[in-house]
Order: sequence, then C-alpha cells, then structure tokens
Amino acid sequence: MERIPCADASAVAFFCDVLRHDDGVLLVPTETVYGLVCDALHEAARSKIYEMKRRPASKLLTLFFASREAADAAFPAMPETAKRFAAAFCPGPVTLIVPDGDAFTGFRIPDHPALLNLLAAYGRPLASTSANLSGEPAAHTVDEALASLAIPPDGVLDGGAIPPDSAASTVIKIERDGAWSILRLGPVSEDMLRAALA
Repeated sequence: MERIPCADASAVAFFCDVLRHDDGVLLVPTETVYGLVCDALHEAARSKIYEMKRRPASKLLTLFFASREAADAAFPAMPETAKRFAAAFCPGPVTLIVPDGDAFTGFRIPDHPALLNLLAAYGRPLASTSANLSGEPAAHTVDEALASLAIPPDGVLDGGAIPPDSAASTVIKIERDGAWSILRLGPVSEDMLRAALA
C-alpha cells in the first residue's frame, strides 16, 4: 500500500494506475472527511469497498465527478432543481440524489484540489463513500481511516488532517417533478438551499 502526499508530483499518475485495476480502491481526502473511491464501473472494486466498510448492500455508493458538465452528461434527465443546486454548491459539500432511469443515484463534486485533479486526470466517475466502518464516526485523518477499515486500501492519497469539526456533506434527494427533501443535514443548510432556488 503506497501512501503518497497530495503535493507529490507522482501522485496523480500513480493513483490513476491503481484505479485502472479491477479491484483498485484508494483512500482519499475530501473537504469534509476521508473517503474511499474506485472506478464506478469496476464491480470487484465496489464489492471490496463494501467489505472494507462492512457496509450493507442496500446502501448505495455515491458518484464523484470532476465537473458539473460531467454530471449533466451522466444524468440527461436531471431536474432543473438539481441543476440549480449544483450551480450554487458544486464543487462543495453537497450530495445530490437524482433520477437515473428507473432508480435514483447520488453524486457529488468534491471541493478538494488534489481529488479534483485525480478525477480530471482519470477521466471517469468514481464510486465513493466515507472511509470508516458503516455506522462509525467519519475519519478526519489517514490513520483514523486505516484503523477503522476492515481491509486496507490499495493506495493512500494523504492530504493531512481534515479539521475535526468538518461534517459530511448535506444530502438532498430531488424527485422527478423537482420536489426535494434533505436526507442528511451537513454544511449546507436548508436556508442556503432555499436561497439558491429563490
């Protein structure tokens, strides 16, 4: 398991190579907490994340995108409400759950330069979740994350300590008709969301 600082010149190229493996999983910093990511299309890697976290199969992973344009392309039927939230808060600590065919899928654009660089260089969305055992507190340092996980990741992008008062993203579900509800309150408040639609 390689542990490379965000500022290392070789970090992005190395971790793109890890992500290309069918079961490659990385521990990465975000602006909120440390997270686990893998190629969204690699079933073996997604399964490994569930093992690492002991996460129930019913709890879906979130997609990380490098830009709003990438998210728009992935969800062509995204409601206007979701587009307005994305324009106001992405990149940032907001997860939007939007219609995706017959189901719903959550996505986020993290506001962390090293992670955005990795997403842009890799060129594909990443499946993601927080780097802790399911139901346990979120990790704000690499060591906290590694101590919590049942299985170690294949690589670590070390961004140093995240402020301990950083909260996980606000999660909003947007229905096909544009109606919305907050599933988890985080750094973005209900008042901020309403103001974005005003």
